[in-house]
Amino acid sequence: MLSAIQECIIQGKIEEISELTAQALRNRYTAEEILNRAMIPAMREVGRLFEVKEYYLPEMLMAAHTMKTGVAIIKPLLTETDVKPIGSVVAGTVRGDVHDIGKNLVCMLLEGAGFKIHDLGVNVPPKTFVEAIQKIHPEILALSALLTTTMPNMKVTIDTLIEANARDGIIVLVGGAPITKDYAEKIGADGYAENAGAAVTVAKSLLGIS
Repeated sequence: MLSAIQECIIQGKIEEISELTAQALRNRYTAEEILNRAMIPAMREVGRLFEVKEYYLPEMLMAAHTMKTGVAIIKPLLTETDVKPIGSVVAGTVRGDVHDIGKNLVCMLLEGAGFKIHDLGVNVPPKTFVEAIQKIHPEILALSALLTTTMPNMKVTIDTLIEANARDGIIVLVGGAPITKDYAEKIGADGYAENAGAAVTVAKSLLGIS
């Protein structure tokens, strides 16, 4: 049953995931077992397939949406059993940039890996990031930019965090089409992900999670 759920997510069979998940619950699998033994391993495999270029953006999106549909079935039960996320993430596309496909995919994959996501959306001002961090106290701040013209707002956001004394203890992870590892280091980010699949690996690595 769990292997069927795993394959369903990997293959992006969104029309089947709800019934398979409900069936697993009827067969007395716990919500935590379904999440940790089927759904999270499935998204880990999808990320691997993306990194080796066997999967592309459409396959990634279908798998992520399938996972999200399945999680919706077990989420109330996860709340009841008080399953703890492996970390929390505040994410958003920086000010001036309204592109969200890449950011949304990263959020879905991070959520699939066990992170709690606080998605601030697009065109997010630095002040809004600061306010979210001061309120939520996440482990990771994930910044996205797709335009070379909005890249500098990543540095502005990081500088604003420093000015507000909100930089310490926060891991800043950046990514987007024009972003490079060198640029990430130059602006004072802690990590860089070249694609959505890599974002999960980098995020877990920065937190010391295998």
